[in-house]
Amino acid sequence: VLYGNRCKARGVLSELICFFLSSYTEKPVSAVELSCGAGPSHVILELGLPLLLDCNLGSSDTPFNVTWFKDGQLLPQAPGDRLRYLTNGSLLLSPTSADSQPPQNVEGSYSCVSASAIGALTSRTVNVLLASLSSFSEEPSPQTVTTGGSARFECQIEGVPTPVITWQKDQVTITDDTRFISLPNGVLQILKVTKEDEGLYRCVASNSARKNVSSEARLIVTTGSIDSPGPVVIVAPPQNATVVLGHPAVMECVAQGQPKPLVSWSRQDGKPISTDVIVLATNLVIRDTRRHHAGVYVCRANKPKTREFVFAAAELHVAAPPVIVHSPESVSLSRGNTARFLCNSSGEPFPVLHWLKNGQPIRSFRRMKVQSPGVLLINQLALEDAGYYQCIAENGLGTACATARLTVIVKEGLPSLPRHLTATPHSSTTALLSWEKPEYNTDQIIAYSVHYQFTAGSDIQDSSFAVSNDTTEYLVKELLPHTAYTFFVVAYSPMGASPPSLPITIEMLEDVPSAPPQLSVASTSPTDIRLVWQPLTSQHSRGAVTRYRVDYKDTVFSVELRGNETQFTLRELRPNQVYRLRIAAGTAVGFGVPSEWVQQQTVVRSGPSDNSTVIFAPSELKVRTRVTTLNVTWQPSPNHTLVSGYKLSYREAETDRFTTRDRTPHTHTIRLRKKARHHLLTGLVPDRQYEVRVWAFDKQKDGAAAVWKGRTDKIHGRPSGPSSSPPLPPSSVQATANSSTSVWLRWEKPRFINVRIINYTVRCSPAGTTNASLVSYYTSSSLEILLRGLRPFTHYELAVRSNGVNIAGPFSSTVVEATLPDRPSTPPEELQLRALNSSSVLVSWRPPLEPNGIIVSYRILYTVNLSEPEDEWRNLSEDGGIFSVEVRGLSGGTRYFFKVGASTKVGSGPFSPVVDIQTPLTNSKLSEKLDIHAVTGIIVGVCLGLICILLCMCFSFRNSKPRSVFTLYVTFTNGSRESPAESPKNNSSLIVLQETDDHLSTSLCSNQVEAEVIVHSELSDPSGREKEEGSERDSNATRGPSLSEDLYSPLSRPSSPREEVEHLQNLSAAESPPSLPSRTLTARHSEEAEGTRRQQNGDREPQPDTRLTNGFHSPKTPRPMLKPEHLEMEDSRHCPSAAGKAISAGLPSAPFVSPGFVHSTSAAHIYLCP
Repeated sequence: VLYGNRCKARGVLSELICFFLSSYTEKPVSAVELSCGAGPSHVILELGLPLLLDCNLGSSDTPFNVTWFKDGQLLPQAPGDRLRYLTNGSLLLSPTSADSQPPQNVEGSYSCVSASAIGALTSRTVNVLLASLSSFSEEPSPQTVTTGGSARFECQIEGVPTPVITWQKDQVTITDDTRFISLPNGVLQILKVTKEDEGLYRCVASNSARKNVSSEARLIVTTGSIDSPGPVVIVAPPQNATVVLGHPAVMECVAQGQPKPLVSWSRQDGKPISTDVIVLATNLVIRDTRRHHAGVYVCRANKPKTREFVFAAAELHVAAPPVIVHSPESVSLSRGNTARFLCNSSGEPFPVLHWLKNGQPIRSFRRMKVQSPGVLLINQLALEDAGYYQCIAENGLGTACATARLTVIVKEGLPSLPRHLTATPHSSTTALLSWEKPEYNTDQIIAYSVHYQFTAGSDIQDSSFAVSNDTTEYLVKELLPHTAYTFFVVAYSPMGASPPSLPITIEMLEDVPSAPPQLSVASTSPTDIRLVWQPLTSQHSRGAVTRYRVDYKDTVFSVELRGNETQFTLRELRPNQVYRLRIAAGTAVGFGVPSEWVQQQTVVRSGPSDNSTVIFAPSELKVRTRVTTLNVTWQPSPNHTLVSGYKLSYREAETDRFTTRDRTPHTHTIRLRKKARHHLLTGLVPDRQYEVRVWAFDKQKDGAAAVWKGRTDKIHGRPSGPSSSPPLPPSSVQATANSSTSVWLRWEKPRFINVRIINYTVRCSPAGTTNASLVSYYTSSSLEILLRGLRPFTHYELAVRSNGVNIAGPFSSTVVEATLPDRPSTPPEELQLRALNSSSVLVSWRPPLEPNGIIVSYRILYTVNLSEPEDEWRNLSEDGGIFSVEVRGLSGGTRYFFKVGASTKVGSGPFSPVVDIQTPLTNSKLSEKLDIHAVTGIIVGVCLGLICILLCMCFSFRNSKPRSVFTLYVTFTNGSRESPAESPKNNSSLIVLQETDDHLSTSLCSNQVEAEVIVHSELSDPSGREKEEGSERDSNATRGPSLSEDLYSPLSRPSSPREEVEHLQNLSAAESPPSLPSRTLTARHSEEAEGTRRQQNGDREPQPDTRLTNGFHSPKTPRPMLKPEHLEMEDSRHCPSAAGKAISAGLPSAPFVSPGFVHSTSAAHIYLCP
């Protein structure tokens, strides 16, 4: 904020006015001179102190009229008590108030316009601000600091002018001390805190308006030890700041650690820090900020004698009000000449330029054009063009202006203006002009000049032709059909030019269109093809388009449409058929050239079940053409929910000038996201035919393509217009990382400006990318841009190009800049656990998919209780290059939960999903799992069983008589059916059936062993037990006799022991009949036995077959006692004890049974009585 000077007015009258005002108010009067030159942009108005605004524009010593504007609005002649017009045109502001309150409606932006006989001038704008001081937006907060540490208090307050902040301890102002650092930004730092520093701290802010005192904050100093080593931490990092040119700036950096860290500063761009920057403790202070101070500053804190460090960066942005670097120059020119004014400015942000003529904004028309913001061109000067021309530069910090005067010289004896100008369209591109000679000084005419320009449009270019003095008509050629032109004629003599004739405007005749519409086609169903096109521009239509003609064929057909149509659907076509299509536009004169043939195949007709899987072509494919670019847009297909993305391909289409014999066109394919609806193709050749295809795809297949074929625009140039060469690329392109997702890109204007630059295009892509879909383009009208939404810790290639009107220049050289790192956004991948033994687990993982920086460490957390808070989990830390670790000291037979997280130097990322693992048991725990009583029972049971079996065998041999044993065989009667037999399963020494019995007991109820000789019936699947039992019942009626009762009678015995042995050997060698399973033998016998038991026991329901539940337990249900007389009549499975034992002892091993111990089983058995 700048102050105005004391009352120093120009001239005797102004001095008297100042003296009178000072005497009347008994207070000094501040005066500010408003001109079009350099001066203050802000003026502070103090309460009770008058302010004089003097309009001194230098147009005349005594201006005819002075007009004042406030906030862009005209001030009345009697604005009020606080605003007064003075006789010399000055404006007096009196901020007085009866109630001592700040006056209202005084603050604002003031400017003046001074008019004289020559013209009018506008002053720069001055912002008048009332002196004020607000309340504190931030006040000190209490702190507790260890002895030897650092304390920091901060105050923030707004005021006009900028308040001065001082600090007090216990209401006593703090004197200068090396340990007490008071920064201009309202921060107090206390270094190496001692016990004496305890107390109440507050800040005092004051300016010319008033004083304000903050609340007090207590500092408590503890005597704890700080000798233990600790990590380095930046507790007060620097902050991004924008400072106005000339104001102070502070880059604060406070670091803590043990031992005390070393703090250093550097610039990120590698430039040395300016010598006028003051290092105050560990902070940077710039008293008078200049443009060269701008940049990114990096604060680095190092732990002494180690490589451990941390850093923080912040950008200092220096804003500057506008300054006119090159002012326009005053000129005096003869009538009919061309005047050119140049104006260049600087500022931050870059100022906006506009032109004024006699205080009024200039709008481009006919002879007066603003070619670029800094160039004003006036053709065919006339008397009314004389006056003051001002260049005004504006940005958010103020305005600057420069003035030039144009004088038009008119000599005596010049011809008067040509008369009665007429213009008649001769054809669509030619017009015949005729006129009459001037009324005065006709004999002095040596030539005429014919001038014409577009009547409408922003790109107004003036074209002219010289015509000899022996004719008064001229045929103007190469005009555009159906376009309005304005013509005028000027006569020349040796002394100069005449005034221009009165202008005349005509519209040229229509013609057939010069180009066809840009056509895109897509098959929307098996029998339809949809055509979409864009209306022709006026340049190509060359008239009002009244109709379109669509030609299509497998044989040629034509359809004529109205001129207001932009789409059409061909119906009742054949599925899976290739059609060729084209379009032509027509005016009242006729049809223009048709477009190139486009081929489109209708969709294949599919069944009802496949209808949902068809991916139709995108709809409304439109392409906007430019000289070197194609802007492709489309809409989603009807079933776009199935779409995974889009693909776009383009190539140079084959024409008469371009055939495959010359070279094969290369097709470029670009993969786009599902949400993409447009794409810009750049770097194309002007006036070249291209074919563009867009289609959707999913994970399995590609959909139908929408096709467009058209031509890029031509490069148009006019003989009298400015150069059509492209603008030069910007210079001094610099990129600086602003954060992990943004980069500042700045550049300067080209060193030589050959055309008007309207904006700039920035190209941004990841370094080394070859995928065009990853390249982004941004537009900026200023000399900088903040690129956002970038990926962390990624190198980007950046380039800038200048854009003129309908023409783009080449890109600048590429600069590479990397975004700052960030914490990982994804957890480590593929977390796997493997138990090495009962006390250790191997944990392995892969790096995160998006690390966003260099992984410096991995953190492994594990626990046995998943519900515990994360801070109570046990943790390990490993270096960033390690991808596996062995976790030791675990407990056997315990379930552990693991997760892993990664960290960069910025911070930690998310943890992986939890994975659990069960550690194996130790040997001692395995032995504990076995019940000692169960082991004892098993041993005792086996021993008792063996003893009983031996005793039974001995008793049987001793007391029983020998009997014959005959070979068992099976016979089948005619018509009998053989049941399929299942192969028995050999389980050690016992063949068991795989059927479960719900009636079997699994508990240990007795140590008594009941030894039985078991004859197994059939091996079967437990799941099929019921089914097999049912099949047995069904087969009883159809099968033949299984065994002769005589052969299996227990009373049949061998005549001698030798015969018995031989018979048993034959029996073991005999081949078992495969046609009938052993279960078939027992089914009927079981039924008969049941019937016998029912007779013996009355109506009592018999229990199921007696079975062994394990190797040494009693069966669940006791066997019914059988009398001897029943044994002879019943089934052979119930036999006398002596005979049964003799058979058990004397039979050799069956081919599928091996001798051994009896194993416990839950399978069903058929038993012989012991």
